[in-house]
Amino acid sequence: MGSINCKEYKTTGNVTPQKEQSTGGAVGSYQSKCNSSSGSGSGNKDAMPVEPEVVEYTDPVAVCNVSDLKENEMKQVDFDEDTRVLLVKQNGRLQAVGAKCTHYGAPLQTGVLSQGRVRCPWHGACFNLETGDIEDFPGLDSLPCYNVQVSSEGQVLLRAKRADLAKSKRVKNMAARKPEDQRCFIVVGGGPSGAVCAETLRQEGYTGRLILVSRESYLPYDRIKISKSMNLDIEQLRFRDEAFYKQHDIEVWLGVGATQLDTAQKELHCSNGYVVKYDKVYIATGCSSFRPPIPGVNLHNVKTIRELDDTKSIVAAVSEASRVVCLGASFIALEAAAALVSKVASVTVVGRDKVPLKAAFGEQIGRRVAKLFEDNKVQMRMESGISEVIGDDSGNVVEVQLADGTRLPCDLLILGTGSTLNTQFLAKSGVRINRNGSVDVTDFLESNVPDVYVGGDIANAHIHGLAHERVNIGHYQLAQYHGRIAAINMCGSVKKLEAVPFFFTMIFGKGIRYAGHGSYKDVIIDGSLEDFKFVAYFVNEADTVTAVASVGRDPIVAQFAELISQGKCLGRGHIENVEDRQAWTAKLLEPLPLVR
Repeated sequence: MGSINCKEYKTTGNVTPQKEQSTGGAVGSYQSKCNSSSGSGSGNKDAMPVEPEVVEYTDPVAVCNVSDLKENEMKQVDFDEDTRVLLVKQNGRLQAVGAKCTHYGAPLQTGVLSQGRVRCPWHGACFNLETGDIEDFPGLDSLPCYNVQVSSEGQVLLRAKRADLAKSKRVKNMAARKPEDQRCFIVVGGGPSGAVCAETLRQEGYTGRLILVSRESYLPYDRIKISKSMNLDIEQLRFRDEAFYKQHDIEVWLGVGATQLDTAQKELHCSNGYVVKYDKVYIATGCSSFRPPIPGVNLHNVKTIRELDDTKSIVAAVSEASRVVCLGASFIALEAAAALVSKVASVTVVGRDKVPLKAAFGEQIGRRVAKLFEDNKVQMRMESGISEVIGDDSGNVVEVQLADGTRLPCDLLILGTGSTLNTQFLAKSGVRINRNGSVDVTDFLESNVPDVYVGGDIANAHIHGLAHERVNIGHYQLAQYHGRIAAINMCGSVKKLEAVPFFFTMIFGKGIRYAGHGSYKDVIIDGSLEDFKFVAYFVNEADTVTAVASVGRDPIVAQFAELISQGKCLGRGHIENVEDRQAWTAKLLEPLPLVR
């Protein structure tokens, strides 16, 4: 979408750009609420005002007739030979934004329209129709916006910001560093949550010193890809290049970990020997892979998958003759098995449950997943475990012994056996740590210690839905969302958590989506498990749907996520009609519940 040659495309009339000043809040505006001339739209008193930018627009291009769209309808239209636009009619008004999700390029016309925003059909990212700004994740960038006019003949005319024609995504305006601003904000953790937080701080108008501390030696990258495709390098994975962080005065300390947080002195002690004074700090240090106490578990060629260096090590260790064993039937272990089976001699998955993914999806779906793996030549040894890892004189693994005493030849053992939260450095900091290592946070992601914010995998936080208590969920989408919410609140605004957990994976070409959270009693399947084209409704004791999963049935999971985000709920009665189990989706455009 978009080409550097777009300026040569012939439109109605010449394409001499016209200069206009964008005005925040108008359709086609490029000033998002948090970057308008009045500062942050969230009420941030500390944000620096942003001068209105001079914007060059193209001449109007007729894309359709106003009668072509019904109320609450989305339509993809061609702006030029390379550029597609999503046109939306809502409340009698036309709005236009980029047509592709900025995460992995999903067509938004097949997504979910609700009041004022559109949700990606694949992975649930949300974009504001007024500004194009990303509001929920995954992803980083916002959508380009288009100026919309209707001619006297009823033609819908679009004008594009010239700078946006060459790309399908837009980085929100970011405040420049001000030397006179002596504040220092620190983001601890270079994962998806920390990366979003650092950018959002600048987008919210923060002009002080900004440090991003990352234990890994790489710039923040898309780590969910590493267990699915192990041949990607950092240039293919990273969110931004070094020039981006330099341009926006974000100091990135790579290969540096946090060793102590002194909240009394407001100091962060780092592994490079530096002690840094902070005004506010965001902690998103994530997880480390857990190695179970199995004899021989520390032999060579016993690997975990959490970081890019882990997958590099695995790729270097395997050959066509390798016999690989994956311990655990978790998503990471299954993704690794699927990624390696075509590259090695054999892959065996060893899991303790009757079927893989039983806890998440139930036995029916787990059984079908097991068959998918077996059909793709992965051996499944379920209701088992590894009692010993056996090595040779050089310290390399050569066999694993299963719980029943059976021995399997093994040249590489991959552990998908869970993780531990990286919060040890918070000991004696005054930040309260739960027994599992998580940290309780408010609905604004602040810990019990003022000016210490916590998010991502280590946060024990509230979510939208039926979970009245805080929950600790390690989802990529949720981590990025936490980064945004924390940054907004660190800048002095007030933004409450309104998260709906959304999970996704791709295994043997089957895209699995899942949204929601909570226990369930029944799993109601709509569609065909055999054909891998189904929706699964997870229903609890109160006959309420706590979560929805699907394969090959987009955008149903995104629709459920949007429903929950609106404060609505789904019950068994809404899905009992076998002839029309998706009738409930009409609830998405119903008025929002009144809150007293």
